[in-house]
Amino acid sequence: MKSDHRHELKSNELADWIANFPDWARANRNTILATVAVILVALLVYFWSFYRRDVLSVRHRTELTSLVTQVPQQMNQIASAAMKDKDDTYILVETQKDLQDFAQKSSNDNMAALALIQRGAALRAEVHYRLAELSRDELATQIGKAQASYQEALDRQPSSPALAAAANYGLGLCEEELSNFDKAAEIYRTMAQKPEYTGTTAQAAAAHRLKIMNDFRTEVVFAPAPPKPVQPATPQIQIKPGDPKASAPTIQIQPGAPSAPATAPAPAAPTTAPAAPSSAAPTPAAPTPTPGAAPASSSQPATPPAGGTAPPPSDTNAPKSN
Repeated sequence: MKSDHRHELKSNELADWIANFPDWARANRNTILATVAVILVALLVYFWSFYRRDVLSVRHRTELTSLVTQVPQQMNQIASAAMKDKDDTYILVETQKDLQDFAQKSSNDNMAALALIQRGAALRAEVHYRLAELSRDELATQIGKAQASYQEALDRQPSSPALAAAANYGLGLCEEELSNFDKAAEIYRTMAQKPEYTGTTAQAAAAHRLKIMNDFRTEVVFAPAPPKPVQPATPQIQIKPGDPKASAPTIQIQPGAPSAPATAPAPAAPTTAPAAPSSAAPTPAAPTPTPGAAPASSSQPATPPAGGTAPPPSDTNAPKSN
């Protein structure tokens, strides 16, 4: 067959198919629609899995990281406030709710289990940091919520042995806080015997609790504090103006020092005459003359004045002038 004839036959077949396509499409309409729907669904599933893996997963991990790190930060904040006699345990309530909501909406069992474990830790921390004393019923209710959170984390069956060990360790701590030490020891021994928990932090912590748990079986009672010593009243000295005619004010001591006088005069004001210099020698007192005896002569004769006339002898009985 010549090539021109073969080309003519192919052209005729394509033209016939195009001419008959509308009739074929109407006859196979349902098959065509089903095929298109399957293709569209496949494309949507592919893009959704890509979006979920790369976008939603990163978003959920970021949210969980923020919630998990909030719990220890809030514990430190509550401890600092307790040193100032302020109870801030209410800030843990909102975090507990956010962790529970995250676990319920998360399809990742490991992330949901981690959120539930942290929620249990927040519930227990609220009990320990609260300043007001809890009744037995309030303690049982709060610890019961923590136990339910730890058990729910185990029910999610996380693939990580560390998360399963942490949930079991939390259950053991809850039993200790309810004074069920035998149940707590049983949980710790079971954890120590599981080979899948080997090398986890929770298994090492459980072994440590088994060693020291007996120290907490006895109730600790603190001795009453000694009474505070009574501080003696400190006297207060106030300087008040006294009599207007007085030359100096008076010092008044307020009650608080019974032995002190009520008022004490201030030192007298200095006189108008200046005091003698400290370097001047004091004037010796004149001796009392004996009747019939001659007056004692000075060891050194008096120097006559410039006029050359000696002063008359002084009368020993006359008063001495200053």
